[in-house]
Amino acid sequence: MADTGTVDGATLEVVRATLLSVAEEMRTTLMRTAFSPVIYEVRDFGISIYDRNLDLIAEAPGLTRFLGANDYAVRKVVDFVGVDRLAPGDVVLSNYPYWNAAHTYDATLIAPVFSDAGGAPVAYLTIRAHWLDLGAKDPGYVLDSTDMHQEGLVFPGTKLVKSGRLDQELVDIIRFNSRMPDAVMGDVNAQLAALATGQRRMQAVLGRFGPDRLRRATDALLAYGERITARGLADLPQGEWSAVDWLDDDGIGDAPIRMAVTVRHSDGRFEIDFDGSALAAKGPVNLPFGSTMATAKVAFKALTSPFEPTNGGQMRALTVKAAPGTLFHAVYPAPTFTQWTGIVALELIFKALAQAMPERIQACSGGDVPGFMMIGTHPDSGRAYAISNNESVGWGATARHDGRLAGSHLAQSVVRNTPVEVLESKTAMRMERLELRPGSFGGGRFRGGPGLRRDIIFTADGEFLTVAKKTKARPWGLSGGGEPEPTAIVLFPDTDRERRVGTARTAVRAGDRVSVLTAGGAGYGDSADRKAHSEQEDVLDGLIG
Repeated sequence: MADTGTVDGATLEVVRATLLSVAEEMRTTLMRTAFSPVIYEVRDFGISIYDRNLDLIAEAPGLTRFLGANDYAVRKVVDFVGVDRLAPGDVVLSNYPYWNAAHTYDATLIAPVFSDAGGAPVAYLTIRAHWLDLGAKDPGYVLDSTDMHQEGLVFPGTKLVKSGRLDQELVDIIRFNSRMPDAVMGDVNAQLAALATGQRRMQAVLGRFGPDRLRRATDALLAYGERITARGLADLPQGEWSAVDWLDDDGIGDAPIRMAVTVRHSDGRFEIDFDGSALAAKGPVNLPFGSTMATAKVAFKALTSPFEPTNGGQMRALTVKAAPGTLFHAVYPAPTFTQWTGIVALELIFKALAQAMPERIQACSGGDVPGFMMIGTHPDSGRAYAISNNESVGWGATARHDGRLAGSHLAQSVVRNTPVEVLESKTAMRMERLELRPGSFGGGRFRGGPGLRRDIIFTADGEFLTVAKKTKARPWGLSGGGEPEPTAIVLFPDTDRERRVGTARTAVRAGDRVSVLTAGGAGYGDSADRKAHSEQEDVLDGLIG
């Protein structure tokens, strides 16, 4: 096809769909070849494709905040390595939290794409996935670190593959610094396989369109994304709105941690400012700034272009602010392992926006993602394991309908729970009960969705970890809607050792039990306005005890 110097609308749509298919094929390869359930079942990963200028041009469904974090990481890592030092066949590894926009176990691999004509890269492929262990002070998850160097082996931007050849010395370093080297390297190889798939498909894209036409097409797609967002912003009220919420603690002390945000919208510019939040905490709840930006992007995208595939042009109207050395802008050597701050912060942004547009915002969805993990040695294989689950919560009600029944928190997108079959076969946990919790939601004209109850019995000794950062403050309602009880994780129920925890690491023995009671969603509006038939349906459905 002759290159006429312009790109028509039909070609633009073909290019966009083709790039999305490249990202989707990378995703399929990763899930089919990964060793760890956290990748192939839970989908704790992010896959993104960038143009020559490091602007996002396509992504595949994964953990929502990972996708935004990739935007920050790819720029920091390429700047550190240097474009002129990248060659065909290179793959760069980064998990330095302040550049990688996540904790150390969320490792990012970046591969440049070159055309046959040579020169600088014409695109970049990025895959971030959660690794099980990189030698942090504790196995599984680090809940009480006070320094980044307690959180595992760190790579700022290191070539894992050089001109197509895997660096075996670097592989040995990773293996010998992991308690679960086979699983970790299995997942590394899965990421490399997915990048190889992306490279092959991108070469086919270049062969079909050529680098110049592809450049013009992606520039046009980015400009379209910017226009779509501008139209979305034009439908939103202008002004300034603030909100405050509290994390339970920092993992070291018991004092609550203040979170504050101010959202400003004026003349097509949108600013999310975390000024007024606490200074950096002693424990690992601090967010790298890239992670804070990713959280803000999720809220911004939901408001302005929720039905469009994401690209970098859609984010040009957004500014995110957080002063260095504060909770939302961690600087070296602040610990960052417990990333739950970003989950609660996403709802905090919506809490601020609800003052101006309550009809477009849902009430608080449980406030948090209650997570748990078991760590131990498998009684059958004799191998170390660390298998986790992010539990479901009830979603908040809106001005038009009840909240969704227990599901993955809105911060997680397509991320799923770990199946019971996986938890029982790969750990020493057996599920005795998994059911909806009647009455666990906030009432209102529209009620929130119910949370879950999960009862676990342990069949062998090990450690049980829980991560939840909003177990003290109630999920907030809208327009007078009810506020449910927060999440409660009950260790050793009905014994003299019973206690409720949020974030904790606990030794367990065979026969011990735990109950995970997740919060439901908050309500919208006055309960007196709820229709009688809706209440009757709730009773018939067993949602009201």
